[in-house]
Amino acid sequence: MTGPSEAGRRTEHVACTLCEAMCGLEVTMAGDGSVAGIRGHEADPLSRGHVCPKALALPDLQDDPDRLRRPLVRGSDGELHEATWDAAIARAAELLVGVQEAHGDDALAVYLGNPNVHSLGALTHHPTLVRLLRTRTRYSATSVDQLPHHVVAWALYGHQFLLPVPDIDRTDLLVLVGHNPMASNGSLWTVPDFPQRRRDLASRGGRLVVLDPRRTETAKIADEHLFVRPGSDAAVLLAMVREILVADLATPPTWVDGVEAVRAAVEPFTPELAERVSGVPADDVRRLAHDLAAAPSAAVHGRMGVSTQSFGVLCQWAVQALNVLTGNLDRPGGTMFTTPAVDLVGRGVLGPGGFSRRRSRVRGLPGFGGELPVATLAEDMATPGPGRIRALLTIAGNPVSSTPGGHRLDAAMADLDAVVAVDLYLNETTRHADVVLPPTGPLERDHYDLVFHLLAVRDTARFSPALLPKDPGGRHDWEIARDLGLAVLRERARRSGASRLTATRRRLARRTLEAEARLRTSPTRQLDVLLRTGGAGLSVRRLRAAGPGGLDLGPLRPRLPARLSTPDQRVHLDADVVLADLPRLREALAALDATAPAADELLLIGRRHQRDNNSWLHNQARLTRGRPRHALLVHPDDLAVRGIRDGERVRVRSESGQVEVEVQSTEDVAPGVVSLPHGYGHRGDGVRMSRAAALPGASVNDLTDPDVVEAVSGNAVLNGVPVTVEPAR
Repeated sequence: MTGPSEAGRRTEHVACTLCEAMCGLEVTMAGDGSVAGIRGHEADPLSRGHVCPKALALPDLQDDPDRLRRPLVRGSDGELHEATWDAAIARAAELLVGVQEAHGDDALAVYLGNPNVHSLGALTHHPTLVRLLRTRTRYSATSVDQLPHHVVAWALYGHQFLLPVPDIDRTDLLVLVGHNPMASNGSLWTVPDFPQRRRDLASRGGRLVVLDPRRTETAKIADEHLFVRPGSDAAVLLAMVREILVADLATPPTWVDGVEAVRAAVEPFTPELAERVSGVPADDVRRLAHDLAAAPSAAVHGRMGVSTQSFGVLCQWAVQALNVLTGNLDRPGGTMFTTPAVDLVGRGVLGPGGFSRRRSRVRGLPGFGGELPVATLAEDMATPGPGRIRALLTIAGNPVSSTPGGHRLDAAMADLDAVVAVDLYLNETTRHADVVLPPTGPLERDHYDLVFHLLAVRDTARFSPALLPKDPGGRHDWEIARDLGLAVLRERARRSGASRLTATRRRLARRTLEAEARLRTSPTRQLDVLLRTGGAGLSVRRLRAAGPGGLDLGPLRPRLPARLSTPDQRVHLDADVVLADLPRLREALAALDATAPAADELLLIGRRHQRDNNSWLHNQARLTRGRPRHALLVHPDDLAVRGIRDGERVRVRSESGQVEVEVQSTEDVAPGVVSLPHGYGHRGDGVRMSRAAALPGASVNDLTDPDVVEAVSGNAVLNGVPVTVEPAR
């Protein structure tokens, strides 16, 4: 006899939205409509049954008592109180427009966090909302950890989102630099089920090589791991580029120009110099370069570890140069571009990028792709004078935790005239908000991955309908964007006066009506239009009918030079924006080569764990159980010389700040290197995260310095930070 828990059970198939892997999930729904179980979907053509602990915790997120479900508005008593949606939206519009009216449109800053790219509604509606706000003071998580990728893609391929990915399923040699897909499931590279794909690589006789200052989870399963001194990767990568050219091993495609200029530019970067500054033996540098040139197919990919250092653009350019010069760009088994069903690049939905004349107010750092470097956010808030930031709108972001010098930003936000947040939680950033607008959770909304199909190891298309009905009192992120955008228009009209209303409407009619129409159109409807006009004959209806795994569109295929967005559809390897930075690198390496680090100085790097999701999900018992992950990793020799015992609490100091945390002795970090994870150190004041508030750990971004950025892109420098470590007693 079927019990009540079994009656009405059904199976649904959706995509996970918590990271870039887009894993297909098989979800068992109980008769009462709740989630009874989640596992990987074996027939999914991309993820092939893989699932990580974060996906299994999706029901915990749905039922999380800490999650906000109603808007909050700060009252006259200084406290946040629940409010109706109409009252909260009206108050948010009043605050934002009021600041702009008093101090100019650019006095409002907007910060977009990482979860925006994991939500269909955020991608279809938030850009329209931001345009309606008329501010040029825009920031996002891009300049925290990935902007060098976009600068190099723009410089070489003509578009910031033309990001080639390793064709791991067919490669013979995979070289990963500052990259840990065993923990991340891929980053700027959608590669679900990396463990099995690595085993498949080995079974066909292929090799995996990792360069990293830490023996990461990926390094532990590699055929070879080379320890690299933090911040010195550019010297190693450029020495490999030089070796390929000096040894006459280069076989670039016919549509590549500038090779001879590159040959002259990299001449000073010898393998011997790389060894002196990085610790990687010169013979290994030469051998790896020769292996890349000789392999039937090979792919080099660098990720966060090389983007978040002082020469991130040069590192990412050298990675691309290695693939280009060995003939592995656009080759099966090399690095390739996708053919997505919704081509945001080819359709012009995503802008090509490029440096702008708009600069940050205090330091004058240039913007890229319509955004300013987030490392400048706190100073442009705190520094008095014309143009000062007076208000902040954050959407799915926690910059106090995730950007350099978080304690400085925390202090600066306390003095703002207005803060509005669209977020599920009260966290270190949103605790400052005057209005908090919480969207529905990931199980309550339709989804299609518009961005990550641009970065996937296989071309697929899959529509995921909402698993659960929206809470009767809830609103989706796109509905919040719609209502806030329309409220801003109404508030501006009200302030302009009734006599000017008609004239204002006439002057802005086209832009305003177009924006209103876009805001009122659901994400699923907008997706359907993109699919129907994309040339592949697809639609949401067809994807729904395609089966639980969606459509398998096949392996990656050569796309160049037609896919290039450069004016002449050629790759100019000698990009000025890159080569102009080589003298700065030579000067830095000469100083590094000539002087030894201070006896008590260590170099700090970050790390991540598969159960973490940046600064959130730390209040989920399913994800935080087991051995603590917050400790500072230190080599036993470095502990011994300082008289520090394993597990002892220590004080870590940098030029920017200090934290206290426990240490863990391990040979997984090279001598002279320490590692602290990102996203810990939750501040309890005003933060509604019952479990996270009690978690141990410290914020690594209280040690990173917003005054130190990657010189070309303005990206944050989070790796290679000099620190001292001493007993906290």
